[in-house]
Amino acid sequence: MRLIYMAALFPVCVAAAWGHAQTPAIPADASQSTPDAQTVLPDTKALAEQGLAALKANQPQQALDSFQKALQANPDDAAVNMLAATAALSIYKADLAVQYAERARQLEPDNWKVHTTLVAAYAAAGKKEQRDQEREILRKLHDDPHAPDAMQTSGFLLEMFPVKQYRVEAVEYFHPVGKLHLYYRFQIRNPQGKRVWQIDVESNDFDQASWAKAHPDEAAAGKRQFQLTGEDAEVHTDYRMYSGSPDYDSIRAQIVEVIEAQKMPFPGEQKQ
Repeated sequence: MRLIYMAALFPVCVAAAWGHAQTPAIPADASQSTPDAQTVLPDTKALAEQGLAALKANQPQQALDSFQKALQANPDDAAVNMLAATAALSIYKADLAVQYAERARQLEPDNWKVHTTLVAAYAAAGKKEQRDQEREILRKLHDDPHAPDAMQTSGFLLEMFPVKQYRVEAVEYFHPVGKLHLYYRFQIRNPQGKRVWQIDVESNDFDQASWAKAHPDEAAAGKRQFQLTGEDAEVHTDYRMYSGSPDYDSIRAQIVEVIEAQKMPFPGEQKQ
């Protein structure tokens, strides 16, 4: 199964979102109006493609500038609204990301990809209730045979946030993945956008079996033992174990603590 992060974080997903709506456009400010027939419109497709190229080159501010110019001419393109939301998220402009993502929902309420953008936008803005509503919508779509694209994905980008000089991308899986039962993955990127480390949240069956014997009441209530592990292609680190439920906010707090406690460069940084 393939993993969908969010329309525009990664080149393949970005191109897919753009291809979905052939005409680029983004929600401009509500005070902006559609140009009349006498106005010479800019090449909105070219502007959107410039924005896509800038996103791929890890230049989110330039991307946002291009998308906003396209929106001034054509504010009713859902795909470009999603792309603008992603660009805004990449520079931590959460309120702006919410504005564009909500506009995309107004334009294409049945497009499931809009929800992958909304969930990250709401998370960045600290709107946990709306974030969790979007997470629930995505889970239902993942199990809906009438939404085959959503069913084929294994997870989605839940949040993107800064810790020290790093950008952290939190991925949530619809169902635990693989033999180690992976629930969340936190990709850690340097200022240039290069992944330098990842931290996984796992709950493997072997440790769970022994933990359940020692904690039968908690296990019967659905709780598990989780491991936080870090790795790249060559290095593996066991950070900590904890018991309970896969609550994202408590896990996120632990991930922040781990990154803040990191004194040496991550292994991926040492290879550069």
